[in-house]
Amino acid sequence: MFFALTDEQQAFASTVTEFLADRFDLEAVRGVVEDPEGDGHPVTLWKGLADQGTLAVLVPEEHDGLGLGLVDAQVVARALGAGVAPGPWLATVLAAEAVRIAGSAEQQSRWLPALAAGETVGTVALRGEGGAWDGSGITVDANDGRLNGSASPVDYPAVAGLIVVAATDASGTPGLYLVEAGASGLTVRDQHTYDGTARVGAVEFADTPAEALPNGDAAAVRALLARGAVLNAADLVGVAREALTRTVAYDRDRNQFGVPVGSFQALKHALADLHVAVTMAEHAVLFAAHAVDTDDDGAAIAVAVAGSKASDAAWNATGAMIQFFGGIGFTWEHEAHFFYKRARRRAPLFGSAAEHREALAALTM
Repeated sequence: MFFALTDEQQAFASTVTEFLADRFDLEAVRGVVEDPEGDGHPVTLWKGLADQGTLAVLVPEEHDGLGLGLVDAQVVARALGAGVAPGPWLATVLAAEAVRIAGSAEQQSRWLPALAAGETVGTVALRGEGGAWDGSGITVDANDGRLNGSASPVDYPAVAGLIVVAATDASGTPGLYLVEAGASGLTVRDQHTYDGTARVGAVEFADTPAEALPNGDAAAVRALLARGAVLNAADLVGVAREALTRTVAYDRDRNQFGVPVGSFQALKHALADLHVAVTMAEHAVLFAAHAVDTDDDGAAIAVAVAGSKASDAAWNATGAMIQFFGGIGFTWEHEAHFFYKRARRRAPLFGSAAEHREALAALTM
Protein backbone atom coordinates (compact mmCIF):
# COMPACT_ATOMS: atom_id res chain seq x y z
CA MET A 1 0.00 0.00 0.00
CA PHE A 2 1.30 3.47 -0.92
CA PHE A 3 0.71 5.80 2.00
CA ALA A 4 1.28 9.53 1.65
CA LEU A 5 -0.37 12.89 2.13
CA THR A 6 -3.08 13.76 -0.34
CA ASP A 7 -2.77 16.76 -2.65
CA GLU A 8 -5.22 18.61 -0.42
CA GLN A 9 -3.21 17.89 2.71
CA GLN A 10 0.00 19.00 1.04
CA ALA A 11 -1.72 22.19 -0.10
CA PHE A 12 -2.96 22.81 3.44
CA ALA A 13 0.60 22.45 4.75
CA SER A 14 1.93 24.79 2.07
CA THR A 15 -0.69 27.40 2.92
CA VAL A 16 0.36 27.45 6.57
CA THR A 17 4.07 27.49 5.68
CA GLU A 18 3.61 30.36 3.23
CA PHE A 19 1.52 32.31 5.73
CA LEU A 20 4.26 32.05 8.35
CA ALA A 21 6.95 33.04 5.84
CA ASP A 22 4.95 36.09 4.74
CA ARG A 23 3.32 37.20 7.96
CA PHE A 24 5.29 35.75 10.88
CA ASP A 25 8.87 34.96 9.97
CA LEU A 26 11.82 34.38 12.29
CA GLU A 27 12.22 38.10 12.96
CA ALA A 28 8.68 38.16 14.29
CA VAL A 29 9.47 35.07 16.36
CA ARG A 30 12.51 36.89 17.75
CA GLY A 31 10.23 39.70 18.86
CA VAL A 32 8.29 37.23 21.02
CA VAL A 33 11.45 35.56 22.33
CA GLU A 34 12.99 38.89 23.33
CA ASP A 35 9.85 40.02 25.15
CA PRO A 36 9.73 37.52 28.03
CA GLU A 37 7.26 39.67 29.95
CA GLY A 38 4.76 39.52 27.07
CA ASP A 39 2.03 36.92 26.84
CA GLY A 40 3.62 35.19 23.83
CA HIS A 41 0.29 35.27 22.00
CA PRO A 42 0.61 37.58 18.96
CA VAL A 43 -2.83 38.67 17.78
CA THR A 44 -1.85 38.87 14.11
CA LEU A 45 -0.53 35.31 14.14
CA TRP A 46 -3.57 33.98 15.99
CA LYS A 47 -6.03 35.69 13.65
CA GLY A 48 -4.14 34.42 10.62
CA LEU A 49 -4.14 30.84 11.90
CA ALA A 50 -7.86 31.09 12.59
CA ASP A 51 -8.50 32.49 9.10
CA GLN A 52 -6.52 29.59 7.60
CA GLY A 53 -8.83 27.13 9.35
CA THR A 54 -6.04 25.59 11.41
CA LEU A 55 -7.94 25.90 14.70
CA ALA A 56 -11.03 24.33 13.17
CA VAL A 57 -9.26 21.35 11.60
CA LEU A 58 -10.61 18.69 13.99
CA VAL A 59 -13.89 20.38 14.90
CA PRO A 60 -16.95 18.78 13.25
CA GLU A 61 -18.64 20.70 10.46
CA GLU A 62 -21.87 21.03 12.43
CA HIS A 63 -19.91 23.14 14.91
CA ASP A 64 -18.31 25.39 12.28
CA GLY A 65 -15.23 23.25 11.87
CA LEU A 66 -13.54 21.53 8.93
CA GLY A 67 -14.31 18.04 10.19
CA LEU A 68 -10.91 16.67 9.20
CA GLY A 69 -8.67 14.16 10.95
CA LEU A 70 -5.45 13.94 12.87
CA VAL A 71 -3.46 13.40 9.67
CA ASP A 72 -4.61 16.85 8.54
CA ALA A 73 -3.92 18.39 11.94
CA GLN A 74 -0.39 17.01 12.06
CA VAL A 75 0.56 18.82 8.85
CA VAL A 76 -0.33 22.07 10.61
CA ALA A 77 1.65 21.11 13.70
CA ARG A 78 4.63 20.23 11.53
CA ALA A 79 4.49 23.59 9.74
CA LEU A 80 4.25 25.47 13.04
CA GLY A 81 7.24 23.54 14.38
CA ALA A 82 9.27 24.35 11.27
CA GLY A 83 8.44 28.03 11.76
CA VAL A 84 9.08 27.81 15.54
CA ALA A 85 5.80 29.68 15.79
CA PRO A 86 4.65 30.82 19.24
CA GLY A 87 1.10 30.69 20.50
CA PRO A 88 -1.48 28.29 21.97
CA TRP A 89 -2.44 26.42 18.78
CA LEU A 90 -1.79 22.94 20.13
CA ALA A 91 -3.33 23.71 23.51
CA THR A 92 -6.49 25.08 21.91
CA VAL A 93 -6.84 22.19 19.45
CA LEU A 94 -6.49 19.68 22.29
CA ALA A 95 -9.07 21.51 24.41
CA ALA A 96 -11.47 21.31 21.47
CA GLU A 97 -10.67 17.61 21.05
CA ALA A 98 -11.56 16.99 24.68
CA VAL A 99 -14.93 18.67 24.22
CA ARG A 100 -15.52 16.83 20.93
CA ILE A 101 -14.62 13.43 22.37
CA ALA A 102 -16.17 13.68 25.81
CA GLY A 103 -18.53 16.64 25.92
CA SER A 104 -22.31 16.74 25.90
CA ALA A 105 -24.19 18.14 22.92
CA GLU A 106 -24.76 21.35 24.86
CA GLN A 107 -21.07 21.68 25.78
CA GLN A 108 -20.05 21.03 22.20
CA SER A 109 -22.47 23.66 20.87
CA ARG A 110 -21.23 26.21 23.36
CA TRP A 111 -17.48 25.74 23.08
CA LEU A 112 -16.50 24.18 19.76
CA PRO A 113 -17.48 27.06 17.45
CA ALA A 114 -15.66 29.56 19.68
CA LEU A 115 -12.53 27.42 19.85
CA ALA A 116 -12.62 26.76 16.10
CA ALA A 117 -12.86 30.46 15.31
CA GLY A 118 -10.13 31.45 17.74
CA GLU A 119 -12.58 33.51 19.77
CA THR A 120 -11.71 31.43 22.81
CA VAL A 121 -8.21 30.22 23.65
CA GLY A 122 -8.15 26.79 25.22
CA THR A 123 -5.57 24.77 27.10
CA VAL A 124 -5.27 21.42 28.85
CA ALA A 125 -4.04 20.61 32.35
CA LEU A 126 -3.44 16.87 32.32
CA ARG A 127 -0.77 16.11 34.91
CA GLY A 128 1.06 17.37 37.95
CA GLU A 129 4.59 18.68 37.99
CA GLY A 130 6.96 15.85 37.11
CA GLY A 131 4.06 13.42 36.71
CA ALA A 132 3.85 10.76 34.04
CA TRP A 133 2.01 11.38 30.78
CA ASP A 134 0.28 7.97 30.79
CA GLY A 135 -2.69 9.17 32.82
CA SER A 136 -1.16 8.25 36.17
CA GLY A 137 0.33 11.68 36.78
CA ILE A 138 -2.96 13.43 37.60
CA THR A 139 -2.71 15.54 40.77
CA VAL A 140 -6.10 17.27 40.83
CA ASP A 141 -9.01 15.90 42.87
CA ALA A 142 -12.67 16.26 41.89
CA ASN A 143 -15.49 16.21 44.41
CA ASP A 144 -19.08 17.28 43.76
CA GLY A 145 -18.17 19.60 40.90
CA ARG A 146 -15.24 21.19 42.75
CA LEU A 147 -11.55 20.81 42.00
CA ASN A 148 -8.58 20.92 44.34
CA GLY A 149 -4.92 20.48 43.49
CA SER A 150 -2.56 21.74 40.82
CA ALA A 151 -1.31 20.92 37.34
CA SER A 152 1.98 21.88 35.71
CA PRO A 153 3.32 22.66 33.20
CA VAL A 154 0.34 24.03 31.30
CA ASP A 155 0.72 25.86 27.99
CA TYR A 156 -0.59 29.44 27.89
CA PRO A 157 -2.85 29.30 30.95
CA ALA A 158 -2.68 33.08 31.35
CA VAL A 159 -4.51 33.72 28.07
CA ALA A 160 -6.83 30.70 28.09
CA GLY A 161 -10.55 31.27 28.39
CA LEU A 162 -11.17 27.56 28.90
CA ILE A 163 -9.06 24.97 30.72
CA VAL A 164 -9.68 21.25 30.31
CA VAL A 165 -8.53 19.57 33.51
CA ALA A 166 -7.84 15.91 34.17
CA ALA A 167 -8.85 15.04 37.73
CA THR A 168 -9.65 11.96 39.76
CA ASP A 169 -12.77 11.52 41.87
CA ALA A 170 -13.01 10.04 45.35
CA SER A 171 -12.81 6.51 43.93
CA GLY A 172 -9.63 7.33 42.00
CA THR A 173 -11.39 7.29 38.64
CA PRO A 174 -9.98 9.86 36.20
CA GLY A 175 -12.21 12.28 34.33
CA LEU A 176 -12.14 15.52 32.33
CA TYR A 177 -13.54 18.81 33.62
CA LEU A 178 -14.04 22.31 32.21
CA VAL A 179 -12.90 25.36 34.14
CA GLU A 180 -13.51 28.85 32.81
CA ALA A 181 -11.07 31.72 33.21
CA GLY A 182 -11.80 33.77 36.29
CA ALA A 183 -13.43 30.92 38.19
CA SER A 184 -13.24 31.24 41.96
CA GLY A 185 -10.28 29.48 43.51
CA LEU A 186 -8.39 29.34 40.21
CA THR A 187 -4.83 30.67 40.34
CA VAL A 188 -2.50 30.86 37.37
CA ARG A 189 1.20 31.11 38.15
CA ASP A 190 3.68 31.92 35.40
CA GLN A 191 6.70 29.64 35.12
CA HIS A 192 10.02 30.37 33.49
CA THR A 193 10.90 28.44 30.35
CA TYR A 194 14.12 28.66 28.36
CA ASP A 195 12.02 28.24 25.20
CA GLY A 196 11.09 31.80 24.36
CA THR A 197 8.60 30.65 21.71
CA ALA A 198 6.23 29.45 24.45
CA ARG A 199 4.60 30.60 27.67
CA VAL A 200 3.89 28.05 30.39
CA GLY A 201 2.54 28.10 33.89
CA ALA A 202 1.00 26.20 36.75
CA VAL A 203 -2.71 26.20 37.46
CA GLU A 204 -3.91 25.75 41.02
CA PHE A 205 -7.43 24.90 42.13
CA ALA A 206 -8.90 25.61 45.54
CA ASP A 207 -12.53 24.46 45.68
CA THR A 208 -12.83 25.68 42.09
CA PRO A 209 -16.17 25.09 40.35
CA ALA A 210 -15.86 22.83 37.31
CA GLU A 211 -18.18 21.25 34.78
CA ALA A 212 -17.62 17.58 34.11
CA LEU A 213 -17.44 16.29 30.56
CA PRO A 214 -19.97 13.44 30.78
CA ASN A 215 -17.95 11.06 28.63
CA GLY A 216 -14.61 12.08 30.11
CA ASP A 217 -13.62 8.70 31.50
CA ALA A 218 -10.20 7.02 31.59
CA ALA A 219 -10.51 6.06 27.91
CA ALA A 220 -11.15 9.69 26.98
CA VAL A 221 -8.09 10.80 28.97
CA ARG A 222 -5.97 8.22 27.13
CA ALA A 223 -7.41 9.31 23.77
CA LEU A 224 -6.59 12.96 24.51
CA LEU A 225 -3.06 12.09 25.60
CA ALA A 226 -2.52 10.05 22.42
CA ARG A 227 -3.66 12.93 20.23
CA GLY A 228 -1.44 15.32 22.13
CA ALA A 229 1.52 12.97 21.71
CA VAL A 230 1.00 12.75 17.94
CA LEU A 231 0.63 16.50 17.43
CA ASN A 232 3.58 17.26 19.68
CA ALA A 233 5.66 14.73 17.73
CA ALA A 234 4.60 16.43 14.49
CA ASP A 235 5.81 19.77 15.83
CA LEU A 236 9.12 18.13 16.75
CA VAL A 237 9.68 16.63 13.30
CA GLY A 238 8.89 20.03 11.80
CA VAL A 239 11.58 21.54 14.02
CA ALA A 240 14.00 18.74 13.13
CA ARG A 241 13.47 18.96 9.37
CA GLU A 242 13.83 22.74 9.26
CA ALA A 243 16.93 22.66 11.46
CA LEU A 244 18.51 20.04 9.21
CA THR A 245 17.54 21.88 6.00
CA ARG A 246 19.06 25.13 7.26
CA THR A 247 22.21 23.34 8.39
CA VAL A 248 22.74 21.61 5.04
CA ALA A 249 22.19 24.86 3.14
CA TYR A 250 24.68 26.72 5.34
CA ASP A 251 27.38 24.05 5.12
CA ARG A 252 27.08 23.96 1.35
CA ASP A 253 27.99 27.66 1.21
CA ARG A 254 30.41 27.94 4.13
CA ASN A 255 34.03 27.48 3.01
CA GLN A 256 37.12 26.39 4.88
CA PHE A 257 40.47 25.55 3.30
CA GLY A 258 39.02 26.67 -0.02
CA VAL A 259 36.16 24.14 -0.13
CA PRO A 260 32.61 23.94 1.28
CA VAL A 261 32.67 22.42 4.76
CA GLY A 262 29.76 20.25 3.68
CA SER A 263 32.15 18.35 1.45
CA PHE A 264 34.06 17.02 4.48
CA GLN A 265 33.33 13.37 4.97
CA ALA A 266 32.69 13.66 8.71
CA LEU A 267 29.95 16.23 8.13
CA LYS A 268 28.45 14.45 5.14
CA HIS A 269 28.06 11.20 7.06
CA ALA A 270 26.62 12.92 10.11
CA LEU A 271 24.12 14.90 8.03
CA ALA A 272 23.15 11.80 6.06
CA ASP A 273 22.45 9.93 9.30
CA LEU A 274 20.35 12.84 10.54
CA HIS A 275 18.38 12.91 7.29
CA VAL A 276 17.53 9.22 7.66
CA ALA A 277 16.51 9.69 11.30
CA VAL A 278 14.31 12.71 10.55
CA THR A 279 12.69 10.98 7.56
CA MET A 280 11.88 7.91 9.65
CA ALA A 281 10.42 10.12 12.37
CA GLU A 282 8.26 11.94 9.81
CA HIS A 283 6.86 8.66 8.54
CA ALA A 284 6.29 7.40 12.09
CA VAL A 285 4.28 10.52 12.96
CA LEU A 286 2.23 10.30 9.79
CA PHE A 287 1.36 6.67 10.42
CA ALA A 288 0.57 7.30 14.09
CA ALA A 289 -1.91 10.02 13.09
CA HIS A 290 -3.50 7.63 10.61
CA ALA A 291 -3.64 4.84 13.21
CA VAL A 292 -5.38 7.09 15.74
CA ASP A 293 -7.77 8.41 13.08
CA THR A 294 -8.80 4.88 12.09
CA ASP A 295 -8.77 3.45 15.62
CA ASP A 296 -6.23 0.89 14.48
CA ASP A 297 -5.50 -1.96 16.88
CA GLY A 298 -1.84 -0.94 16.83
CA ALA A 299 -2.47 2.76 17.47
CA ALA A 300 -0.85 2.76 20.91
CA ILE A 301 2.29 1.17 19.48
CA ALA A 302 2.35 3.64 16.59
CA VAL A 303 2.05 6.59 18.98
CA ALA A 304 4.90 5.29 21.13
CA VAL A 305 7.13 4.82 18.08
CA ALA A 306 6.31 8.31 16.79
CA GLY A 307 6.89 9.95 20.15
CA SER A 308 10.28 8.35 20.68
CA LYS A 309 11.57 8.87 17.14
CA ALA A 310 10.40 12.48 16.92
CA SER A 311 11.98 13.39 20.26
CA ASP A 312 15.30 11.83 19.31
CA ALA A 313 15.30 13.36 15.83
CA ALA A 314 14.56 16.88 17.09
CA TRP A 315 17.08 16.59 19.91
CA ASN A 316 19.86 15.45 17.57
CA ALA A 317 19.08 17.67 14.57
CA THR A 318 18.91 20.88 16.58
CA GLY A 319 22.06 20.03 18.51
CA ALA A 320 23.86 19.39 15.23
CA MET A 321 22.52 22.68 13.88
CA ILE A 322 24.37 24.61 16.57
CA GLN A 323 27.55 22.56 16.11
CA PHE A 324 27.62 22.65 12.31
CA PHE A 325 26.91 26.35 12.04
CA GLY A 326 30.21 26.88 13.80
CA GLY A 327 30.83 29.86 16.05
CA ILE A 328 27.79 31.81 14.86
CA GLY A 329 25.48 28.98 15.88
CA PHE A 330 26.31 29.61 19.54
CA THR A 331 25.35 33.28 19.46
CA TRP A 332 22.16 34.91 20.67
CA GLU A 333 21.90 36.73 17.33
CA HIS A 334 21.52 33.48 15.40
CA GLU A 335 18.18 31.67 15.21
CA ALA A 336 19.65 28.22 15.89
CA HIS A 337 18.77 28.51 19.57
CA PHE A 338 15.08 29.00 18.71
CA PHE A 339 15.03 25.50 17.23
CA TYR A 340 17.26 23.94 19.88
CA LYS A 341 15.30 25.28 22.85
CA ARG A 342 11.94 24.43 21.32
CA ALA A 343 13.09 20.86 20.72
CA ARG A 344 14.48 20.58 24.24
CA ARG A 345 11.24 21.81 25.83
CA ARG A 346 8.89 19.81 23.65
CA ALA A 347 10.81 16.53 23.61
CA PRO A 348 9.50 15.38 27.03
CA LEU A 349 5.93 16.64 26.52
CA PHE A 350 3.30 13.91 26.29
CA GLY A 351 6.02 11.42 27.16
CA SER A 352 9.78 11.54 26.73
CA ALA A 353 11.58 9.28 24.28
CA ALA A 354 12.48 6.98 27.18
CA GLU A 355 8.87 6.85 28.43
CA HIS A 356 7.60 6.04 24.95
CA ARG A 357 10.18 3.27 24.59
CA GLU A 358 9.11 1.84 27.94
CA ALA A 359 5.51 1.92 26.76
CA LEU A 360 6.50 0.26 23.51
CA ALA A 361 8.29 -2.50 25.39
CA ALA A 362 5.26 -3.11 27.59
CA LEU A 363 2.90 -3.16 24.58
CA THR A 364 4.97 -5.68 22.62
CA MET A 365 5.88 -8.12 25.39
